[in-house]
Amino acid sequence: MYRLNIGKEKAWQKIKHYCAYQERSHKEVKEKLYGFGLYKADVEMLLTQLIEENYLNEERFALAFAGGKFRMKQWGRQKIKYELKQKQVSDYCIKKALAAIDGEQYEKVLYKMATGKLNALKTEKNLLLKKRKLQQYLMQKGFETAIITKVIDELF
Repeated sequence: MYRLNIGKEKAWQKIKHYCAYQERSHKEVKEKLYGFGLYKADVEMLLTQLIEENYLNEERFALAFAGGKFRMKQWGRQKIKYELKQKQVSDYCIKKALAAIDGEQYEKVLYKMATGKLNALKTEKNLLLKKRKLQQYLMQKGFETAIITKVIDELF
């Protein structure tokens, strides 16, 4: 989706709107700017300007991303951490975003998902297989092994 150079001024207007519409990672914004056909020097300058004018904030992005994925998609901390790393978010911002997820709410969501999956597995007779399927499901959603084990022990 590479276009011809649209010029720095037009790119500035477009990228401001892009960042104001929704929180973005530095990587996403950089890719978008290169997609406008800008050179590295212009991309770096516009990125700096976006940060200075508070259109772009990595910490704010990480908090919004982690909170949204947890609330809307019920992702666990592991999956959120992995996705933030893919978006090249700093370790500091990742830690801060994961710490912002309420521990009590996190466990409630985990229990809700575990009981929901157990209901779906009620036809499974083999107890060991049922436990393993439940564990794999919760791990796929990004929950930590230790907390999954605790929940499974309480449910069985």
